[in-house]
Amino acid sequence: MTNANATTGGLGALFHPAAHYASPSAVLDDGKLSTAEKRIILSSWASDMYAVESHPALREIPGMDQPIRLADILAALRKLDDDDDPPPGGGVPMRLRRPWAAATPSSRTSQRI
Repeated sequence: MTNANATTGGLGALFHPAAHYASPSAVLDDGKLSTAEKRIILSSWASDMYAVESHPALREIPGMDQPIRLADILAALRKLDDDDDPPPGGGVPMRLRRPWAAATPSSRTSQRI
């Protein structure tokens, strides 16, 4: 990993979380980060702002030694979605009655004429 200050103009590693992580899986594995913080980091990495010119499937993140595949970043984001609790179930499913479904065949034929 390169020195974050060398690639960020001296702003420090606090402004560039990539300086602390070598890969999307490293972000996922950090137990100190909340799910929302992980999502923010990974989403920022997926941004077109970091796209490698002529290679849109790669992202070049400040502070990292090599580009990261966009597919790996998106897979990590999906993993976050899979780890979230499923949404609460709704009420009893209902089937809306369609007026034309209840019509008799002869009444449907007469309506077409």
